[in-house]
Amino acid sequence: MTIDENCIFCKIIRNEVPSSILYEDNNVMAFLDIRPLTKGHALVIPKNHYVDLFDISNHDLQAVHTVAKALAIAIKNAISADGISIIQQNGKAAGQEIFHIHVHVIPRYEGQFMPNVSELNIAKRSELAEIALKIRRCMGIG
Repeated sequence: MTIDENCIFCKIIRNEVPSSILYEDNNVMAFLDIRPLTKGHALVIPKNHYVDLFDISNHDLQAVHTVAKALAIAIKNAISADGISIIQQNGKAAGQEIFHIHVHVIPRYEGQFMPNVSELNIAKRSELAEIALKIRRCMGIG
């Protein structure tokens, strides 16, 4: 596995920092975002370290998006979201802040205003654990 010792997502993969894991297999990990845009906001990452879309192998990209789809369905059902936004940013100019490719799976609701990332607070770990359990159950793994 390719890793970057200083990458926060690589540290999550190696269980060096806490996370609310929703899904994990040999190639992909999904967990709740610690600075959620909405409750249930999740990230899907490859376990191999890639900087962005221009860097990732087609195999790992396919694996990430397959999990993102399954997770989107589970999140929508688990928390009764009206819709799901899928966002993936590439490069600083596009808003990428963590340079390990990741896909945001964000629950959305009718009439909802989407805040800027800089306006977000860090979620309580207990709240993340509760939401993660509901989503994992909807994925049939919890």
